[in-house]
Amino acid sequence: MADAYDFAIIGAGMAGASLAAELAACGRVLVLEAEDRPGYHATGRSAAFWEECYGGPGVVPLTLASGPYLQSHGFLSQIGALYIGRDEDAGLLDDFMERFANSGATIERLGAAEVSARVPGLLPAWTGGVWEPACADIDVAGLHGHYLGMMRKGGVKLVTRARLAAARHDAQGWLLTTTAGAEYTASVVINAAGAWADEVAQVAGVEPLGISPMRRTVAQLRVDPPPPEHLPLVLDIAGNFYFRAENGRLWLSPHDEHPSPPCDAAPDEFSVATAIERLERVTDWRVEHVEHKWAGLRSFAPDRLPVYGFDTRQPNFFWFAGQGGFGIQTAPAAARLASQVIGNKTQEAMTKGLDPSKYSPGRFS
Repeated sequence: MADAYDFAIIGAGMAGASLAAELAACGRVLVLEAEDRPGYHATGRSAAFWEECYGGPGVVPLTLASGPYLQSHGFLSQIGALYIGRDEDAGLLDDFMERFANSGATIERLGAAEVSARVPGLLPAWTGGVWEPACADIDVAGLHGHYLGMMRKGGVKLVTRARLAAARHDAQGWLLTTTAGAEYTASVVINAAGAWADEVAQVAGVEPLGISPMRRTVAQLRVDPPPPEHLPLVLDIAGNFYFRAENGRLWLSPHDEHPSPPCDAAPDEFSVATAIERLERVTDWRVEHVEHKWAGLRSFAPDRLPVYGFDTRQPNFFWFAGQGGFGIQTAPAAARLASQVIGNKTQEAMTKGLDPSKYSPGRFS
Protein backbone atom coordinates (compact mmCIF):
# COMPACT_ATOMS: atom_id res chain seq x y z
CA MET A 1 0.00 0.00 0.00
CA ALA A 2 1.48 3.35 -1.07
CA ASP A 3 1.97 6.04 1.58
CA ALA A 4 -0.71 8.74 1.20
CA TYR A 5 -0.13 12.51 1.37
CA ASP A 6 -2.07 15.67 0.70
CA PHE A 7 0.85 17.37 -1.05
CA ALA A 8 3.86 15.88 -2.83
CA ILE A 9 6.62 18.39 -3.60
CA ILE A 10 9.21 17.47 -6.20
CA GLY A 11 12.55 19.01 -5.23
CA ALA A 12 14.07 19.95 -1.86
CA GLY A 13 16.10 23.00 -2.87
CA MET A 14 15.18 26.42 -1.52
CA ALA A 15 11.90 26.45 -3.44
CA GLY A 16 10.69 23.03 -2.33
CA ALA A 17 11.93 23.34 1.25
CA SER A 18 10.39 26.78 1.83
CA LEU A 19 7.04 25.75 0.38
CA ALA A 20 7.02 22.47 2.34
CA ALA A 21 7.66 24.42 5.53
CA GLU A 22 4.73 26.72 4.78
CA LEU A 23 2.38 23.86 3.83
CA ALA A 24 3.17 21.68 6.85
CA ALA A 25 0.22 23.11 8.78
CA CYS A 26 -2.18 22.44 5.88
CA GLY A 27 -1.88 18.66 5.61
CA ARG A 28 0.50 15.75 5.15
CA VAL A 29 3.47 16.83 3.03
CA LEU A 30 5.94 14.65 1.14
CA VAL A 31 9.13 16.01 -0.47
CA LEU A 32 10.90 13.88 -3.07
CA GLU A 33 14.52 14.88 -3.74
CA ALA A 34 16.45 13.24 -6.57
CA GLU A 35 19.91 13.82 -5.10
CA ASP A 36 21.65 12.47 -2.00
CA ARG A 37 20.98 15.69 -0.11
CA PRO A 38 18.70 18.73 -0.43
CA GLY A 39 20.04 21.82 -2.16
CA TYR A 40 22.77 20.10 -4.17
CA HIS A 41 22.21 22.10 -7.35
CA ALA A 42 21.20 25.79 -7.63
CA THR A 43 20.63 26.39 -3.91
CA GLY A 44 24.00 25.02 -2.84
CA ARG A 45 25.88 26.96 -5.50
CA SER A 46 24.25 30.35 -5.17
CA ALA A 47 26.30 33.47 -4.44
CA ALA A 48 23.03 35.01 -3.38
CA PHE A 49 22.30 38.54 -2.33
CA TRP A 50 19.14 40.44 -1.49
CA GLU A 51 19.16 43.10 -4.18
CA GLU A 52 15.98 45.06 -4.61
CA CYS A 53 16.14 45.51 -8.39
CA TYR A 54 17.43 42.06 -9.30
CA GLY A 55 15.06 40.24 -11.63
CA GLY A 56 13.29 43.37 -12.85
CA PRO A 57 10.28 45.41 -11.69
CA GLY A 58 7.98 42.37 -11.76
CA VAL A 59 10.12 40.64 -9.12
CA VAL A 60 10.65 43.67 -6.88
CA PRO A 61 7.38 43.16 -4.92
CA LEU A 62 8.42 39.62 -3.98
CA THR A 63 11.90 40.79 -2.97
CA LEU A 64 10.61 43.65 -0.84
CA ALA A 65 8.01 41.41 0.80
CA SER A 66 10.73 38.87 1.70
CA GLY A 67 13.14 41.43 3.16
CA PRO A 68 11.66 41.79 6.67
CA TYR A 69 11.53 38.00 7.15
CA LEU A 70 15.14 37.56 6.05
CA GLN A 71 16.27 40.48 8.20
CA SER A 72 14.38 39.48 11.33
CA HIS A 73 15.76 35.93 11.20
CA GLY A 74 19.36 37.14 10.79
CA PHE A 75 20.00 35.97 7.23
CA LEU A 76 21.07 39.37 5.79
CA SER A 77 24.38 41.27 6.03
CA GLN A 78 24.08 44.67 4.41
CA ILE A 79 26.80 45.59 1.88
CA GLY A 80 25.08 47.81 -0.70
CA ALA A 81 25.06 47.33 -4.47
CA LEU A 82 26.62 49.57 -7.10
CA TYR A 83 25.80 49.41 -10.79
CA ILE A 84 28.63 51.08 -12.73
CA GLY A 85 28.95 52.37 -16.26
CA ARG A 86 31.19 54.36 -18.60
CA ASP A 87 30.32 57.56 -20.44
CA GLU A 88 28.72 55.54 -23.24
CA ASP A 89 26.55 53.78 -20.65
CA ALA A 90 24.94 56.95 -19.31
CA GLY A 91 21.71 56.14 -21.13
CA LEU A 92 21.58 52.69 -19.53
CA LEU A 93 22.05 54.19 -16.08
CA ASP A 94 19.32 56.75 -16.73
CA ASP A 95 16.99 54.05 -18.07
CA PHE A 96 17.65 51.96 -14.95
CA MET A 97 16.68 54.89 -12.73
CA GLU A 98 13.49 55.44 -14.73
CA ARG A 99 12.59 51.75 -14.87
CA PHE A 100 12.70 51.32 -11.09
CA ALA A 101 11.60 54.83 -10.10
CA ASN A 102 8.18 53.73 -8.82
CA SER A 103 9.02 50.16 -7.87
CA GLY A 104 9.62 50.75 -4.16
CA ALA A 105 13.36 50.09 -4.46
CA THR A 106 15.74 52.65 -2.95
CA ILE A 107 18.19 53.82 -5.65
CA GLU A 108 20.43 56.84 -6.18
CA ARG A 109 22.29 58.11 -9.25
CA LEU A 110 26.02 58.67 -8.63
CA GLY A 111 28.77 60.55 -10.45
CA ALA A 112 32.39 59.59 -11.10
CA ALA A 113 33.82 60.75 -7.77
CA GLU A 114 31.18 58.93 -5.74
CA VAL A 115 31.62 55.72 -7.74
CA SER A 116 35.41 55.66 -7.45
CA ALA A 117 35.18 56.34 -3.70
CA ARG A 118 33.13 53.15 -3.26
CA VAL A 119 35.43 50.95 -5.39
CA PRO A 120 39.14 51.48 -4.65
CA GLY A 121 41.24 50.86 -7.74
CA LEU A 122 38.41 51.58 -10.17
CA LEU A 123 39.76 52.70 -13.53
CA PRO A 124 38.88 56.24 -14.71
CA ALA A 125 36.73 55.00 -17.60
CA TRP A 126 33.94 54.12 -15.16
CA THR A 127 32.28 57.47 -14.64
CA GLY A 128 28.78 56.86 -13.28
CA GLY A 129 26.64 54.52 -11.28
CA VAL A 130 23.43 53.67 -9.47
CA TRP A 131 23.64 53.00 -5.75
CA GLU A 132 21.36 50.60 -3.85
CA PRO A 133 22.18 50.99 -0.17
CA ALA A 134 19.92 48.19 1.11
CA CYS A 135 21.58 45.32 -0.82
CA ALA A 136 22.73 42.53 1.48
CA ASP A 137 24.48 39.19 1.39
CA ILE A 138 22.18 36.25 2.17
CA ASP A 139 23.22 33.34 4.37
CA VAL A 140 21.92 30.79 1.86
CA ALA A 141 22.89 27.70 3.84
CA GLY A 142 21.37 29.19 6.98
CA LEU A 143 18.10 30.04 5.22
CA HIS A 144 17.85 26.62 3.58
CA GLY A 145 18.62 24.93 6.90
CA HIS A 146 15.98 27.08 8.55
CA TYR A 147 13.30 25.81 6.18
CA LEU A 148 14.50 22.20 6.42
CA GLY A 149 14.21 22.53 10.20
CA MET A 150 10.69 23.89 9.88
CA MET A 151 9.87 20.91 7.65
CA ARG A 152 11.06 18.46 10.30
CA LYS A 153 9.16 20.18 13.08
CA GLY A 154 6.04 20.25 10.90
CA GLY A 155 6.17 16.51 10.24
CA VAL A 156 7.09 16.77 6.56
CA LYS A 157 8.41 13.52 5.07
CA LEU A 158 11.66 14.07 3.11
CA VAL A 159 12.91 11.27 0.87
CA THR A 160 16.28 11.67 -0.86
CA ARG A 161 17.60 9.63 -3.80
CA ALA A 162 13.98 9.66 -4.97
CA ARG A 163 13.92 10.84 -8.56
CA LEU A 164 10.41 10.82 -10.00
CA ALA A 165 10.04 8.03 -12.56
CA ALA A 166 6.28 8.02 -13.14
CA ALA A 167 3.25 10.05 -12.11
CA ARG A 168 -0.30 9.00 -12.95
CA HIS A 169 -3.46 10.90 -12.05
CA ASP A 170 -6.94 9.40 -11.74
CA ALA A 171 -10.11 9.98 -9.73
CA GLN A 172 -8.32 8.98 -6.51
CA GLY A 173 -5.43 11.43 -7.05
CA TRP A 174 -1.79 10.98 -8.00
CA LEU A 175 0.22 7.77 -7.88
CA LEU A 176 3.93 8.62 -7.85
CA THR A 177 6.73 6.14 -8.44
CA THR A 178 10.43 6.87 -7.89
CA THR A 179 13.37 5.34 -9.73
CA ALA A 180 14.00 3.31 -6.56
CA GLY A 181 10.57 1.71 -7.00
CA ALA A 182 8.88 3.36 -4.02
CA GLU A 183 5.25 4.44 -4.48
CA TYR A 184 3.33 7.32 -2.92
CA THR A 185 -0.10 8.84 -3.42
CA ALA A 186 -0.96 12.52 -3.15
CA SER A 187 -3.87 14.82 -3.84
CA VAL A 188 -1.67 17.59 -5.27
CA VAL A 189 1.74 17.43 -6.94
CA ILE A 190 3.91 20.55 -6.64
CA ASN A 191 6.66 21.02 -9.20
CA ALA A 192 9.62 22.69 -7.45
CA ALA A 193 12.24 20.88 -9.51
CA GLY A 194 14.20 23.90 -10.73
CA ALA A 195 16.07 23.09 -13.94
CA TRP A 196 14.12 19.83 -14.17
CA ALA A 197 10.69 21.51 -13.94
CA ASP A 198 9.66 20.82 -17.54
CA GLU A 199 10.93 17.24 -17.31
CA VAL A 200 8.85 16.64 -14.18
CA ALA A 201 5.81 18.07 -15.96
CA GLN A 202 6.31 15.66 -18.84
CA VAL A 203 6.60 12.70 -16.46
CA ALA A 204 3.26 13.79 -14.98
CA GLY A 205 1.65 14.13 -18.41
CA VAL A 206 1.49 17.93 -18.09
CA GLU A 207 2.44 20.21 -20.96
CA PRO A 208 5.82 21.94 -20.30
CA LEU A 209 5.88 25.72 -20.01
CA GLY A 210 9.28 26.31 -21.58
CA ILE A 211 11.30 26.62 -18.35
CA SER A 212 14.86 27.15 -19.63
CA PRO A 213 17.95 26.32 -17.51
CA MET A 214 20.84 28.78 -17.96
CA ARG A 215 24.38 28.14 -16.69
CA ARG A 216 25.99 30.81 -14.51
CA THR A 217 29.74 30.63 -13.74
CA VAL A 218 31.47 32.09 -10.67
CA ALA A 219 35.15 32.10 -9.75
CA GLN A 220 36.87 32.83 -6.45
CA LEU A 221 40.04 34.84 -7.04
CA ARG A 222 43.00 35.98 -5.01
CA VAL A 223 43.74 39.53 -6.13
CA ASP A 224 46.36 42.14 -5.23
CA PRO A 225 45.50 44.26 -3.37
CA PRO A 226 42.87 42.18 -1.58
CA PRO A 227 39.34 43.58 -1.96
CA PRO A 228 38.34 45.81 0.96
CA GLU A 229 35.86 44.35 3.42
CA HIS A 230 33.46 47.24 2.81
CA LEU A 231 33.35 46.66 -0.95
CA PRO A 232 29.74 46.63 -2.21
CA LEU A 233 28.36 44.22 -4.73
CA VAL A 234 29.55 45.76 -8.03
CA LEU A 235 27.60 45.11 -11.23
CA ASP A 236 28.07 46.28 -14.80
CA ILE A 237 25.02 48.24 -15.94
CA ALA A 238 25.47 46.56 -19.34
CA GLY A 239 25.27 43.11 -17.71
CA ASN A 240 28.80 41.87 -18.46
CA PHE A 241 30.08 41.11 -14.94
CA TYR A 242 29.55 41.39 -11.23
CA PHE A 243 31.90 40.92 -8.28
CA ARG A 244 31.90 41.07 -4.51
CA ALA A 245 34.33 40.55 -1.65
CA GLU A 246 34.24 37.29 0.30
CA ASN A 247 36.61 36.71 3.25
CA GLY A 248 39.53 38.52 1.63
CA ARG A 249 38.89 37.01 -1.78
CA LEU A 250 36.91 38.19 -4.79
CA TRP A 251 33.91 36.35 -6.19
CA LEU A 252 33.61 37.20 -9.87
CA SER A 253 31.11 36.23 -12.58
CA PRO A 254 30.90 37.19 -16.25
CA HIS A 255 27.12 37.35 -15.70
CA ASP A 256 26.81 34.55 -18.25
CA GLU A 257 23.59 32.81 -19.24
CA HIS A 258 24.38 29.80 -21.39
CA PRO A 259 21.44 27.52 -22.29
CA SER A 260 21.97 24.09 -20.77
CA PRO A 261 20.11 20.83 -20.37
CA PRO A 262 19.26 19.99 -16.75
CA CYS A 263 22.51 18.58 -15.34
CA ASP A 264 25.17 18.75 -12.67
CA ALA A 265 26.55 22.01 -14.05
CA ALA A 266 30.32 22.40 -14.39
CA PRO A 267 32.22 25.70 -14.69
CA ASP A 268 33.25 26.72 -18.17
CA GLU A 269 36.95 27.67 -18.52
CA PHE A 270 36.22 30.18 -21.25
CA SER A 271 33.65 31.91 -19.04
CA VAL A 272 36.18 32.18 -16.20
CA ALA A 273 38.78 33.63 -18.57
CA THR A 274 36.20 36.06 -19.95
CA ALA A 275 35.32 37.23 -16.45
CA ILE A 276 38.96 37.90 -15.58
CA GLU A 277 39.53 39.75 -18.85
CA ARG A 278 36.53 41.97 -18.11
CA LEU A 279 37.69 42.62 -14.53
CA GLU A 280 41.02 43.86 -15.88
CA ARG A 281 39.11 46.57 -17.75
CA VAL A 282 37.40 47.71 -14.55
CA THR A 283 40.03 47.87 -11.78
CA ASP A 284 43.79 48.00 -11.39
CA TRP A 285 43.73 44.87 -9.20
CA ARG A 286 46.10 42.09 -10.25
CA VAL A 287 44.64 38.57 -10.38
CA GLU A 288 47.13 36.27 -8.65
CA HIS A 289 45.26 32.99 -8.67
CA VAL A 290 41.93 31.32 -9.44
CA GLU A 291 41.33 29.43 -6.21
CA HIS A 292 37.94 27.92 -6.96
CA LYS A 293 35.30 27.96 -9.68
CA TRP A 294 31.78 26.59 -9.93
CA ALA A 295 28.59 26.82 -11.93
CA GLY A 296 24.89 26.50 -11.30
CA LEU A 297 21.72 26.48 -13.35
CA ARG A 298 19.21 29.33 -13.09
CA SER A 299 15.88 28.50 -14.68
CA PHE A 300 13.63 31.03 -16.41
CA ALA A 301 10.10 31.04 -17.76
CA PRO A 302 9.70 32.60 -21.24
CA ASP A 303 8.86 36.03 -19.77
CA ARG A 304 11.47 35.71 -16.98
CA LEU A 305 8.89 36.01 -14.22
CA PRO A 306 8.44 33.13 -11.76
CA VAL A 307 5.59 30.65 -12.20
CA TYR A 308 3.40 30.00 -9.15
CA GLY A 309 0.02 28.39 -9.66
CA PHE A 310 -2.10 25.43 -10.67
CA ASP A 311 -1.73 24.20 -14.22
CA THR A 312 -4.63 25.32 -16.41
CA ARG A 313 -5.21 21.81 -17.81
CA GLN A 314 -4.34 19.73 -14.75
CA PRO A 315 -5.70 21.55 -11.67
CA ASN A 316 -4.03 19.13 -9.25
CA PHE A 317 -0.55 19.99 -10.56
CA PHE A 318 1.01 23.14 -9.09
CA TRP A 319 3.94 24.99 -10.67
CA PHE A 320 6.54 26.53 -8.34
CA ALA A 321 9.33 27.13 -10.82
CA GLY A 322 11.12 29.55 -13.14
CA GLN A 323 12.70 31.50 -10.29
CA GLY A 324 15.82 32.50 -12.20
CA GLY A 325 18.60 33.89 -10.03
CA PHE A 326 16.17 35.55 -7.63
CA GLY A 327 14.67 32.45 -6.02
CA ILE A 328 16.71 32.80 -2.81
CA GLN A 329 15.95 36.46 -2.17
CA THR A 330 12.23 35.99 -2.82
CA ALA A 331 11.84 32.62 -1.04
CA PRO A 332 9.90 33.76 2.06
CA ALA A 333 7.22 35.71 0.18
CA ALA A 334 7.04 33.25 -2.72
CA ALA A 335 6.51 30.25 -0.45
CA ARG A 336 3.96 32.08 1.69
CA LEU A 337 2.06 33.30 -1.39
CA ALA A 338 2.06 29.86 -3.02
CA SER A 339 0.85 28.18 0.19
CA GLN A 340 -2.03 30.65 0.35
CA VAL A 341 -2.98 29.91 -3.26
CA ILE A 342 -2.79 26.15 -2.69
CA GLY A 343 -4.74 26.33 0.57
CA ASN A 344 -7.16 28.95 -0.77
CA LYS A 345 -6.26 31.13 2.21
CA THR A 346 -6.53 34.88 2.69
CA GLN A 347 -3.35 36.90 2.20
CA GLU A 348 -1.76 38.30 5.35
CA ALA A 349 1.00 40.73 6.26
CA MET A 350 3.93 39.30 4.27
CA THR A 351 1.98 38.88 1.04
CA LYS A 352 -0.47 41.75 1.32
CA GLY A 353 -0.50 43.61 -1.99
CA LEU A 354 1.10 40.79 -4.00
CA ASP A 355 -0.94 39.78 -7.04
CA PRO A 356 -0.70 35.99 -7.54
CA SER A 357 -2.27 36.26 -11.00
CA LYS A 358 0.93 37.97 -12.24
CA TYR A 359 2.83 34.71 -11.65
CA SER A 360 0.14 32.22 -12.67
CA PRO A 361 0.91 29.66 -15.42
CA GLY A 362 -2.38 30.76 -16.95
CA ARG A 363 -0.55 33.70 -18.54
CA PHE A 364 0.96 31.25 -21.03
CA SER A 365 -2.36 29.70 -22.05
